[in-house]
Amino acid sequence: MKEEITIRVTDQRGITHTLICPLGMGLSLKDICKAYELPMEAMCGGMAMCATCHCFILSKAIALPEKSDVEDALLSELFNTQPTSRLACQIHLTEQMDGLAVEIATD
Repeated sequence: MKEEITIRVTDQRGITHTLICPLGMGLSLKDICKAYELPMEAMCGGMAMCATCHCFILSKAIALPEKSDVEDALLSELFNTQPTSRLACQIHLTEQMDGLAVEIATD
């Protein structure tokens, strides 16, 4: 069992950051982006209430948990969604996500 995974996050300026993410702490994608001080607003603190942690999943081969009805509803209110849109606060990091690539959405 792995103790950490590596993910790549592209910020709004197009800069790709490689993040080393510890597992076993219950961290979400939003948590690790904030820990690395990436420009992700996440105003509600991960409560799935604001959609300011909107991101696009770039990895097609990595299985993520299904969107909840709440996440789907929040994403439906945004103007810049894509089929790969997710809320970073709703993606909890697992060993299967090693190599995940995401892009933080612009407003």
